[in-house]
Amino acid sequence: MTDDAVPDLRASDADREQVAEILRDALAEGRLDMEEFEERLDATYKARTYGELAPITRDLPAAGVTVPSVSLTKDAAAGPDWSGRIVGGEGTSTWAVAVMSGFQRKGHWTMPRRFTCLAFWGGGEIDLREASFADREVEINAIAIMGGVDVIVPPGVEVVVRGIGVMGGFDHGEEGVPGEPGAPRVIVTGFALWGGVGVQRKLTRAEKLRVREERRQEKLERRAERAQLDERPRRHRHGGH
Repeated sequence: MTDDAVPDLRASDADREQVAEILRDALAEGRLDMEEFEERLDATYKARTYGELAPITRDLPAAGVTVPSVSLTKDAAAGPDWSGRIVGGEGTSTWAVAVMSGFQRKGHWTMPRRFTCLAFWGGGEIDLREASFADREVEINAIAIMGGVDVIVPPGVEVVVRGIGVMGGFDHGEEGVPGEPGAPRVIVTGFALWGGVGVQRKLTRAEKLRVREERRQEKLERRAERAQLDERPRRHRHGGH
């Protein structure tokens, strides 16, 4: 077999899934936007040969596509590198106020050691899923008077709630979940009067997409297994005849 014929070799499901994994990493790192990711992922699952599969990740900084083996394996990760998100400093902002209005702190920002916020007849959102942290232990002092404050943390972060509610309340649902090694600790304190402070644990959009793709792949594998099981009785019947 000559080298010219190599790109025409048929790609396997495992090859396509390795390419999809690199695309998911590129999306999470910001190297691809959502539109580019969806276009390339669609092309990946439609690819029939190595020649069609190889260009999809050619411009991404991962293990290169090696024809015909499509060597796209990556080093196993032990988990999020929290040390890179504990950055020190003073934080992007240290306070926020919503009076018959609202405020948001989300995206790529630095959570200070202590953040104080007030929501009076209004609402606020403090989203730490993509945030950096000024210290390994940070505090959110939330005051909600006839209003509400929502705190969103990523998986792996330990949460401690110490707020006081009077005809209002603080959400303790995420307490007691052990933090990952090196992950920050978020302490939620403050006061709620006819209002509430909620705490939620959510994945980022990229992580949700990764989970959805993993579930999709699991369904495809189960479907293939069922098809193989259904095929065996048919072969047995034909053999009996």
